[in-house]
Amino acid sequence: MPQVSLSEFIQGVCSDKQLVSFPTDTVPALASHPAEAEQIFVLKRRDPDKPLILMAATFTDLLPYTVGTPAEKAIWRQTATRFWPGALTLVVPASDRVPAAMNPQQTGTIGIRVPNQPLARYLLAQTGPLATTSVNRSGEPALLTLTAIEAEFPQLLTLSGAALHQVQPLLGGYTAQAAARASGVPSTVALWQTDGWQILRQGDICLS
Repeated sequence: MPQVSLSEFIQGVCSDKQLVSFPTDTVPALASHPAEAEQIFVLKRRDPDKPLILMAATFTDLLPYTVGTPAEKAIWRQTATRFWPGALTLVVPASDRVPAAMNPQQTGTIGIRVPNQPLARYLLAQTGPLATTSVNRSGEPALLTLTAIEAEFPQLLTLSGAALHQVQPLLGGYTAQAAARASGVPSTVALWQTDGWQILRQGDICLS
């Protein structure tokens, strides 16, 4: 796995159309620029009926990728304020800013999330929202360690030890050991409907 500097990581995913991996609060992320999401489907051998999640540093960063009434967006913001950053993916109507490659079957929705992981949010603040999923072949368990990811997907970019050391002072005491404390449990997924949220996948967060 190419371990790179912070600037190389950002350039790789934003300009060079490369795939990256970084820790989150649930399982490590496999990520791309949203316009390059097709690469993720190819690498994972993922079925097109399984759309990707758009992950960002803040709720505000995600809003342009959604469409809804002011009342709906107020409810989404209220939910996000309560549970984000955290292991909750909200599936809401998608705006035309969402590349078709993120949701090949064009269901008109997009899953959005802000992770409760300082390094992930720092990177996302630099790159902007990224298309994400777990690091694994489709149908197999998510890979949880750097060693396992490196063995299965040596082409993914990750931050080098020197790069992690560089950003640590900016992350409020974050350490490499903190990344290892991810839950290993995928996020709760909630679909917006006219009368509220429908749980599609139950994780550690309960909306009720």
